[in-house]
Amino acid sequence: MTEYKVLVVEDSPTMRQFIAFALKRLRGLHIVEANDGVDGLKKLSAERFDLIFTDINMPVMDGLKLVSLLRNDAGYKNTPIVIITTEGAQEDRERAMALGADDYVTKPIQANRVLDIAKKFLNII
Repeated sequence: MTEYKVLVVEDSPTMRQFIAFALKRLRGLHIVEANDGVDGLKKLSAERFDLIFTDINMPVMDGLKLVSLLRNDAGYKNTPIVIITTEGAQEDRERAMALGADDYVTKPIQANRVLDIAKKFLNII
């Protein structure tokens, strides 16, 4: 069975745990949590991930900066990045997609939506 590594970058412990908990329903996923963009970058440099979920509004480094840095890194150029945020404005969505995010989901988010996204990007049937 293939094992996939998923990174969840979110400064809210409750939201981070919710996303991780939802993802644990899929077999073969190894989930790593980071509490902001800088912590996320550290974890991304230490191991390889197949999918990244990130919030936008975080202290130290926000999600858009993280997306931008990853898209300029040859190792992560094609790794799916999903933004999960309270920012529902069209301009925020357009900016995230322009920077290279693959999907943009507005909170509150349902567990099934997290699962559907993970299945889509990891090609899990």
